[in-house]
Amino acid sequence: MLIKSIKFKKLLLLNKSPVNDKRGYFIRDFCKKELKKLKFNIKQINISYNRKKYTLRGFHYQKKPYGEDKIITCLSGKILNVSIDIRKKSKTYLQVFKKILSDKNHQSLYIPIGFANAYLTLKPKTKILYYMSQYYKNKNALDIRYNDHAFNIMWPFKIKTISDIDISFRDFKI
Repeated sequence: MLIKSIKFKKLLLLNKSPVNDKRGYFIRDFCKKELKKLKFNIKQINISYNRKKYTLRGFHYQKKPYGEDKIITCLSGKILNVSIDIRKKSKTYLQVFKKILSDKNHQSLYIPIGFANAYLTLKPKTKILYYMSQYYKNKNALDIRYNDHAFNIMWPFKIKTISDIDISFRDFKI
């Protein structure tokens, strides 16, 4: 696993090298030893299955003290992952990072506490794996609307499927 820093402090790209043979390939998806400096402790693992192309899963995060680090991997299909830095003291505060994750590029994103995250599926039958460092607490869950004018995110395709909840989020308070 090759860990690469991105211009956003603590946001990391994890490149995984598949070992191929006649059966297919093998990838080590998570190794605590290799990620020890992150002090990432898995408390929950989630899978999201998305039937349709251009499904949007909106921006979600949790407020203190339940902020969460997460590692996101696309197991099948392809997504445009979008992360917003909402750490007020960060040099990249309110900036947006976009990255394509797919079952072909064998990459994952380590998204630290202080980022809101969303993605748009680019293929049907897309499956996403999340390693979470915190338990989900509904009363501490916060959201940002996918088309909030504060961020001017340009989605490359028309969103075809989105939950009523993701549409209803209020404007982000700067």
